[in-house]
Amino acid sequence: MYKILIMLHDGDDYIRMNKVYIESMPVAGQYIIHSDGLPYYVEEVTTFVGYVSSKGAIAIVVVHPADKDAEVNKLYGVDIARDLDDPEYNKKD
Repeated sequence: MYKILIMLHDGDDYIRMNKVYIESMPVAGQYIIHSDGLPYYVEEVTTFVGYVSSKGAIAIVVVHPADKDAEVNKLYGVDIARDLDDPEYNKKD
């Protein structure tokens, strides 16, 4: 798991969204579905090499909201817990 900082690029501003854990590092040009349930386009990924942070983040991922007509917006009806989660991985003991 990687801990990353998500930054929203909105006009000329860069707004800190939050820190999240991810299983695979996104790449520029990819879409991600953020914890708010909305799709974002990944503009840039900046990783810290040789830097140890007490906060634990290893990368900054700069995103902007996906265009309203982007294909990824068709995912709005997906129930992540029902449709995508792996029941074996998330089973309760």
